[in-house]
Amino acid sequence: MVSEATLLGAPLSKGTALDQTLSERCDDLSRAVERLKLIASQDALILLKASFSAPRVQHLLCSPSVGHAALGIFDELLRTALGYLTNCDLSDSEWIQATLPVRDGGLGVSRVSTLALPAFLASAASTLCLQDEILFECQCQPDDLLVASYMSL
Repeated sequence: MVSEATLLGAPLSKGTALDQTLSERCDDLSRAVERLKLIASQDALILLKASFSAPRVQHLLCSPSVGHAALGIFDELLRTALGYLTNCDLSDSEWIQATLPVRDGGLGVSRVSTLALPAFLASAASTLCLQDEILFECQCQPDDLLVASYMSL
């Protein structure tokens, strides 16, 4: 079934595989946050930013995950972890500032919900020629999700 298909660990379409994979990444982040509490805050922040946040799910964002509820949950887990590591409860404006790049005064922690659309579009656009070659003989309809995403820009 297409909704359960994955390729190299990334779901190929919306459905069961995407739900399950994103849920697993949220569980992984939750477990990692509990373990990060055991080390120094500076070290934990570096690990959170470089390994456990957006880099952990970046390959999944090439799937059609735009607007998925689990991305919001993942972002809230990141926000909670960042609040714990900085020892403050982040307001909405502080959270937005924390997600800015370091050169712009932020902490460089990326929100995955804002990365989902650009990652999907970049993946779809960069592989369009390859898709056309693979599906040349197939009488397929255009990818409605890709067309709708381009039209929304």
